[in-house]
Amino acid sequence: MILDTDVLIALGSPRCPGSIKRGLERVAEPLHTTAVNWAELLFGLIRPSLDGKQRLLDDYGAAVIRQLPILPFDQACAEVLAELRAGLESRGQRLDTSDLMIASIALRHDLTLVTGNTRHFSRVPGLRLENWLTEDE
Repeated sequence: MILDTDVLIALGSPRCPGSIKRGLERVAEPLHTTAVNWAELLFGLIRPSLDGKQRLLDDYGAAVIRQLPILPFDQACAEVLAELRAGLESRGQRLDTSDLMIASIALRHDLTLVTGNTRHFSRVPGLRLENWLTEDE
């Protein structure tokens, strides 16, 4: 499974949703993130307007997020992305390049993407999705 940026941020929050905790409890396969998600997290840390997230990821990220294996965007992923983008654009659909990169990595490694952004990612054929950011029951 690949944890998307929104899930990583929520996971590190002092108010981590119970839905994420339940997802972690039931998952049996290894968890990963991608180089793209890592770049998004680092960008959030660099932006001066997000000082609270800096402390959050310093405290929590060092303990959990940095322990996740980071999957790269490599040549094989680039080939998957090119096919995905061509297919989406032929249907008049677009997806942000970062999201295409994340989806390509997930497809290349045959992994489920855990994200709260299922509306956008559901456009990607063959991509398995789980949403752990649903409201607590």
